[in-house]
Amino acid sequence: MILPVFVYGNPILRKESQEITSHYPDIQTIISDMYETMYNAKGVGLAAPQVGLSICLFIIDTKEMEDDKNKENAVRQTFINPEILEFAGENFVFSEGCLSVPEIHENVTRKSKIIVRYEDENFVEHIKTFEGMPARVIQHEYDHLLGKTFIEHLSPLKKTLLKRKLNDISSGKTTPFYKTKGNR
Repeated sequence: MILPVFVYGNPILRKESQEITSHYPDIQTIISDMYETMYNAKGVGLAAPQVGLSICLFIIDTKEMEDDKNKENAVRQTFINPEILEFAGENFVFSEGCLSVPEIHENVTRKSKIIVRYEDENFVEHIKTFEGMPARVIQHEYDHLLGKTFIEHLSPLKKTLLKRKLNDISSGKTTPFYKTKGNR
């Protein structure tokens, strides 16, 4: 089932998420619905707060971000109760967008390599190193679990310049092609 994506200004996006156990109700359905929602919205990642659930869960599929020669580097993965253990590598600047902040793309600096501890969709724990685009997408989605959007990584001047667009999003004046839920 395609879920509405909660957009900038909705209080759930500012809330820190809670860890879950394998007994969380309907978790496999939630994960499946999140993948369907992400693909419908042409996203490469989606965190549970973006669909109204304040739980430590996000999904990614970076296939669309990789060029043809790097498709084998793509990652499709479910992350439950993730923790970034280490940020490493070079600073990597890239123009990010977000399903919860439609029609805005801005340069964000993130580390090129991370080590993450997480549980998969079967609640099996992993510790894994990610690099390049998968590392970037994981950091972006992990921020959602902390109650942050990529807007928090922008300079005060850039935030001021985007204020009108952000107000339009939070007031429902921006209507992306996918189903959304604003402040109401």
